[in-house]
Amino acid sequence: MKQVTLNQSFSVQGKGLHTGARLQATFCPAPENHGYKFQRIDLEGEPVIDALAENVVSTVRGTVVGKGAATVSTIEHAMAALYALGIDNCLIKVDGPEIPILDGSAAPFVEKILECGTVEQDADKDFYYVKHKVEVVDPATGSKLMLLPDDQFSVDVKIDFDSPVLSNQYATMDTVADFPSEIAPARTFVFVREVEPLITAGLIKGGDLDNAIVIYDSPMEQAEMDRIADMMNVPTRNVAEFGFINAKPLSSPNEPARHKLLDLVGDIALIGRPLKGRIIATRPGHTVNVQLGKALRADIKRQEVQAPVYDPNAAPLLDNNQIRSLLPHRYPFLLVDKIIDKSESYIVGIKNVTTNEPFFTGHFPQEPVMPGVLLVEAMAQTGGLLVLSTVEDAERYSTYFMKIDNVKFRQKVVPGDTLIFHVSFMTPMRRGMAVMKGRAFVGEKVVCECEFMAQIIKNK
Repeated sequence: MKQVTLNQSFSVQGKGLHTGARLQATFCPAPENHGYKFQRIDLEGEPVIDALAENVVSTVRGTVVGKGAATVSTIEHAMAALYALGIDNCLIKVDGPEIPILDGSAAPFVEKILECGTVEQDADKDFYYVKHKVEVVDPATGSKLMLLPDDQFSVDVKIDFDSPVLSNQYATMDTVADFPSEIAPARTFVFVREVEPLITAGLIKGGDLDNAIVIYDSPMEQAEMDRIADMMNVPTRNVAEFGFINAKPLSSPNEPARHKLLDLVGDIALIGRPLKGRIIATRPGHTVNVQLGKALRADIKRQEVQAPVYDPNAAPLLDNNQIRSLLPHRYPFLLVDKIIDKSESYIVGIKNVTTNEPFFTGHFPQEPVMPGVLLVEAMAQTGGLLVLSTVEDAERYSTYFMKIDNVKFRQKVVPGDTLIFHVSFMTPMRRGMAVMKGRAFVGEKVVCECEFMAQIIKNK
């Protein structure tokens, strides 16, 4: 799958939930591998902030990213819309310290994105694949997020509050295709009993009944209700019983749970990559959401490229016979057993290392170790198949090494290991010359990596 950006720019205008100020945010197309970035165009130098979990500076009533003195808050609704609609690269220019709250949901952002359209770019999407259970817990709140392997991005959310109106609710998103209609319209919510402390803290200067669901669940005199309404500069309402006091009805019975799911999607977008995994969330909130995002970001930083997903039961793209028809190598020097994945820019190959390999006889008799030079050769053969895929009548061509750079051996390879090779173009091919980056994995660990140049030549 290719990276995606906006087809054209669009803007949204409205007041900020926290500041109450009139704001405008403009969402612009961005180049490949740009990711999400916010730009404070109202500040000197127009600083740019990478929308990544490690740049989160606060999670009080919203997610705030910052760089130096520049911050942007209430980003989660816009981020959720971009992430769920598959946008990889976007620059968001904002003329103030937060994104407009609009109606308190992600629906306005989704509508704008669908209206302006998207464009596919040349670079491949760089997915983050969940390969084992990841769990984060916030003991202070009892919040818990569990991340499990899945072949797509999906989310389950359970919320519970000590409230006669909003006790237990559940929401699910089995596929991001459901996001625009099922999740995006869900509005943020607040309890009446929370309003005065939030006003005192200066956190909801722009809050009103048009951009949040307001829940009345604790006895309060009408005079007190009127006083709070005056503090917020909103019309007073006579409330006789517990419930939701907005004029606009709920979009669904579990709208609060759906909004918590929406917030979680927006916060997970801060890992900077599309995710393939299932999140099971109990009492999620911005703090624990970002905690999970930071854990995933730390894992991404540890490894420049994740080990490719290898399903031994899946049919290969190229089996050994097909490889033999393309490469001139034969026993004992054919070092690729099958190809399991390939695009225009990368290829993934497999080599099963057995004790019967002829080189183990002398390397070494008492401690068999696959020679490093053969690891490089195996990656080169895998890269050769990538290069050959760029020409017609590939069987009439061969590829030859010209240069090897930056070779690193990180771990021994021994009988019983399954090698996974990931080889990708570093630059576009020119005049039959290819510069490639190769990595060999055993399990999740990189055992060898190198950069090499090869030339494709027509056989005589």
